[in-house]
Amino acid sequence: MFDGLDAVLGPGHIGVVGSNGAGKSTLLRLLTRELRPARGSITVTGRLGYLRQDLGLAVGQRVDTVLGIDGVRKALHRIESGIGGEADFELVGTQWDVEERAVALLGRLGLDHLAGSADHLDRRLETLSGGETVLLGLVAELLREPEILLLDEPTNNLDSAARARLYDVVAQFGGTVLVISHDRELLERMSAIAELRGGRLRLFGGTYSDYERIVEQEQEAARAAIRDARGDVRKQSRELVEARIKLDRRQRYGQKMYENKREPKIVMGQRKRQAEVSAGKLRNSHIEKVQDAKERLEQAEELLRDDREIRVDLPDTRLYPGQEVIALEAVTLANGPVVSLAVDGPERLALTGRNGAGKTTLLRRITAEPPRVPWRMLPQRLDIFAEHRSVFDNVAAGAPHAEPERIRAQLARFLFRGAAADVPAAALSGGERLRAALAMLLLAEPAPKLLILDEPTNNLDLVSLGHLTQALAAFQGALLVVSHDPRFLAEIGITRQVELTPDGLTA
Repeated sequence: MFDGLDAVLGPGHIGVVGSNGAGKSTLLRLLTRELRPARGSITVTGRLGYLRQDLGLAVGQRVDTVLGIDGVRKALHRIESGIGGEADFELVGTQWDVEERAVALLGRLGLDHLAGSADHLDRRLETLSGGETVLLGLVAELLREPEILLLDEPTNNLDSAARARLYDVVAQFGGTVLVISHDRELLERMSAIAELRGGRLRLFGGTYSDYERIVEQEQEAARAAIRDARGDVRKQSRELVEARIKLDRRQRYGQKMYENKREPKIVMGQRKRQAEVSAGKLRNSHIEKVQDAKERLEQAEELLRDDREIRVDLPDTRLYPGQEVIALEAVTLANGPVVSLAVDGPERLALTGRNGAGKTTLLRRITAEPPRVPWRMLPQRLDIFAEHRSVFDNVAAGAPHAEPERIRAQLARFLFRGAAADVPAAALSGGERLRAALAMLLLAEPAPKLLILDEPTNNLDLVSLGHLTQALAAFQGALLVVSHDPRFLAEIGITRQVELTPDGLTA
């Protein structure tokens, strides 16, 4: 992933950005010493707290176990009941208020049902939603009182209220924060942006907008350099051709003089050798100039970032106004709410709600009673592939009657060109996996007229987020999207928004 990486990160709040597969999570794991480099050294000054992208928590765990305070709590309870020994006092140390601190932090992050009292710390993890689990993991790290806080996609699955609370916690953290995120609002709150690209880490002062502005200025300069370099290549190539024409003319003239024998043979031989040396020098000079111009062009092109766009035409996904898509009437969800939902025509509907409100449960209910039109669902984990099969084979399985040439042509529009379409799904990066999943859904037969997307922006780099937006812009059917990213919802043209509450759906 890295070879000779050098970086110095000082105090402040730093957002880490880079494409999927660039090594952002690997970098954090190196800092925590979970991974060790083959060579070189890593120096970290201060206590680390690390919130993983995938917490990997066992469902049967209790809240206090996740928080890492279960042992101290048991020792405290033994001491309070009068049976505590010397080992219990050593274990507690100075942590006599650990339960109160845990409850206070849980309340601060909006986990009110866990913050009611210390008894709530005994609850099991399966009672929490994905977003609540992320917040619980953050509380666990804060309880350790770190001086450096490493956060890997901390806003995944968080509703808008939870995101706001997380923003406040990060803003109030007095130490160094290193945060990997695709959440542009969170990145706007950073004091610096560190970009990981091509195995190198580059630091930009300011917010994400400042970083974008600098990069765009550099790209404009790179595009100008490419234009100049291409012009120089054409000029040097033209001069090389002209030089060769002149040399050919001289050679023909010399040959004619030799054949006519107008000068002594020894003189003519000497002239011929001198002409060959001179011609060789001239030719080599022009060839070197062409090669130099091409090298300058390659160097300029290396500075230009890959800004390829997904461009697809999906007329078969078209829906017409008034066409019935979803019809739920007074359906009771497993967690209590009674919901009614009607979607007609090419509506673009956003489903929001607090973490744990039952949004994913509602999606399962919708797909359990199949919608009235062909549909496909993009799950959070993108686990819809036969992992050992290639991208082409996965897409072809969903479109068995499509010609292979047509599938490859369409995959090229999803940026899987040539051999890239033959890579196994298991070897794809996060962004590639998203594009492959979109290709599977949108190129399926029959063409989907309803797409159901469950937190589609989780773990995406900002380039992949742009690819997702581009693909959805070409989709002409209905959308049902669960997302807490207001900017993303605006960019994909949401026409209606409903919130799932304990009382049902509200507009």
